[in-house]
Amino acid sequence: MIMLFRFIDLVVTITQGIILFVIVNSLCHTLRVKWGKYLLPAAFVVLAYFWTWMIVDGTYKMTIQIILIVTLALVFYKGSVFNIIASALMGLMIPAACESFTLIGVGLFADTISVNVSGIIFASLPVYMICILVNIIAALLLHFLLRNFRYQLRKNDFIVVLLFEFVTFLFINNSIVHFLMGEYNETLDLIIMLLSTAFMLLFLYLKNNYYLQEQEQKDKIQIAQLQQQFVYYQEKLKDEEKIRSVYHDMKNHLLILQRQINSPETAEMVEKIQSQVAVYEDYEHTGNDILDIILKEKSEKAREKHIALSVTADLSDVDFIEPLDISTIFGNGLDNAIEASEKLPEEQRGILVKAGKMQNFFSVLIENNCLQDSGNTKCRTTKSDDFLHGFGISNMRKAAEKYGGQLTTKCENGRFILKILLPIPERLEV
Repeated sequence: MIMLFRFIDLVVTITQGIILFVIVNSLCHTLRVKWGKYLLPAAFVVLAYFWTWMIVDGTYKMTIQIILIVTLALVFYKGSVFNIIASALMGLMIPAACESFTLIGVGLFADTISVNVSGIIFASLPVYMICILVNIIAALLLHFLLRNFRYQLRKNDFIVVLLFEFVTFLFINNSIVHFLMGEYNETLDLIIMLLSTAFMLLFLYLKNNYYLQEQEQKDKIQIAQLQQQFVYYQEKLKDEEKIRSVYHDMKNHLLILQRQINSPETAEMVEKIQSQVAVYEDYEHTGNDILDIILKEKSEKAREKHIALSVTADLSDVDFIEPLDISTIFGNGLDNAIEASEKLPEEQRGILVKAGKMQNFFSVLIENNCLQDSGNTKCRTTKSDDFLHGFGISNMRKAAEKYGGQLTTKCENGRFILKILLPIPERLEV
């Protein structure tokens, strides 16, 4: 019989680990250790089981759990420290609160909630079953509530969350003391724990909801800007086509004029005019008209800032990428590279662009030198929000993901490298 109760107790602990898993992975999204998302709840289950059956004194159990889980969370995850610590504490607090809810709740309607099995005090089977059910429901509700959580807690937010957690922990401990004393009808403990937990979750939900709305508004503004940029390139393309048409006629006229003149001054003037209009013949022919215009404009901008720009691009057989996305990817990519390059000494200013088919993929590579801290292998951006290499990267990433591709960035040894890889639809594969 004792083995049955120990097994059920383990199942309860596992459901508590599931709650920890849901909360931490909802608030933290970047792993430092590959299997960290599973190792953290596993460590919690192992510690809880070990302490329950190997150590008689449970005085420091909660304290040790907090120290261990928070430490492991900081090791396994990277990103906002406030999010990591808050989620780890919530992942311990809410399962403990669920257990207290169950004990107090059942205690309100039952004469006894514990049984003696071979000299060991266990909760009764109904209490265990209800606790498992409560934990599962709590995990599902938390998943639904926090599944889109993207907000990064600030210092003030963290303090508010800690305050709620402290109050909840305080009354959890209070309820445990009452339980050990055989007092189960502490409705005040139950009410305060419920309210504190509810207010904390509501606080996080509202903060995240406001943040998501703000991000959605920013996305709309950025999309509008991208559309304006695309319209600009379309108009620029029309103007360029007209200018090229005039240029070809002018080129022929100048050749005829050059053969008929006898004055050295006139010949020099004709050569000067030829050199001035020759710029309209000096542009990249990539097989994509919009990209040609973008590269021509960015090349002129790079020349003005004394930046060496090398481009190798072939999109002649690539027509699955929408013109707006071509503008987003190459326009933003080159703007960021130029902005980073102009902060450097002239001899270090250089940008490399490669784009074309690679087996069954279309790849884009944009490289440029960037600022680097002394003694540090990592580059740093000049953006005030330190958003990698400019806000445009988020739009470029969305454009890549639209086609089932991915964008990766690497910044090391004074070199920023941006790569985009898009799978080519089967109908376009050669």
